[in-house]
Amino acid sequence: MAQRLFSSSHLSHSSASNRRHIYLMSRNGLLLLVALLLLLGVSLRWSASPLFICPNKSSSSSYSSLPSNWRDYSLAQAAKFVAKDGTVIVCTVSYPFLPFLSNWLISVSRQKHQDKVLVIAEDYATLYLINEKWPGHAVLIPPALDSQTAHKFGSKGFFKFTSRRPRHLMQLLELGYNVMYNDVDMVWLQDPFQYLEGSHDAYFTDDMTRPLNQSHDLPPPDRNGVTYICSCMIFLRPTNGAKLLMKKWNKELQEYGTKAYEGNDQPAFNWALNKTASQVDLYLLSQAAFPTGGLYFQNATWVEETQGKHVIIHNNYIIGYENKMKRFHDFGLWLVDDHAFESPLGKLE
Repeated sequence: MAQRLFSSSHLSHSSASNRRHIYLMSRNGLLLLVALLLLLGVSLRWSASPLFICPNKSSSSSYSSLPSNWRDYSLAQAAKFVAKDGTVIVCTVSYPFLPFLSNWLISVSRQKHQDKVLVIAEDYATLYLINEKWPGHAVLIPPALDSQTAHKFGSKGFFKFTSRRPRHLMQLLELGYNVMYNDVDMVWLQDPFQYLEGSHDAYFTDDMTRPLNQSHDLPPPDRNGVTYICSCMIFLRPTNGAKLLMKKWNKELQEYGTKAYEGNDQPAFNWALNKTASQVDLYLLSQAAFPTGGLYFQNATWVEETQGKHVIIHNNYIIGYENKMKRFHDFGLWLVDDHAFESPLGKLE
């Protein structure tokens, strides 16, 4: 009985196996097998693709040469990575001002110059966040500053933050790059490189209200021997004149920093400008194109008269993080809320 059951079961199993074998060898079976093999091959290719594994990461081989430990990333490495046509766009940022950085980057990206940007991070939190989201575009030049404090204009912390600027710019000039420096409380409306006429050593903007047909020369000092050129938007070529100016600015800052009032770097910058004016080919940019916050945000008549000429708007002549943000909001220049993904940093948490 058991033998018959076993024999019957064995025959039944053999019969089923033969039927499956015949089915697989049939035309439909072969087509099904080919389809399965093709599907498996496509799946394997996708799983091996960097875009499949990390859809938000770049697969560019250029990142492979970057150090994994950003503490060891030098300014020379960083500049070489971002420079395009011998030019680097530089800003200095501490962690509390990352929203302003992202806002500025959106406007720079709209003019197709974001790849040239190098962020000099003033703290390690900023360094790691930017290089995680945008590899290679941030570097820290020790010593690192406190990452939690948004230093107010006129404070000692603000002075420490801004007074390192000429040393950073000098290093980049020594490496042979053209350098554009921007504060991040700015918004680009047009491409500023179209307005850098000639081959001057250095280009600056003016904090004083001037006539629309102003001269491009350094204005004469006022009765107190002071000029009011802004150090917040600078373009420098790697010439002896530009290097001399940066050295002089740094020297003036060292002397100025020992005084009781440590407000900001601009008085020392203007003293350096006046002391080197005969040795440096300076060019003062049009105020219609590069207006101060005192003009653009406070003089509606002037804005109407210069409509279409505005290139970079600087949100100065106002103090305070929240105040600057509100004014950008009021004038439709706070881009982060609705256009965050236009920033190379994406949406910040």
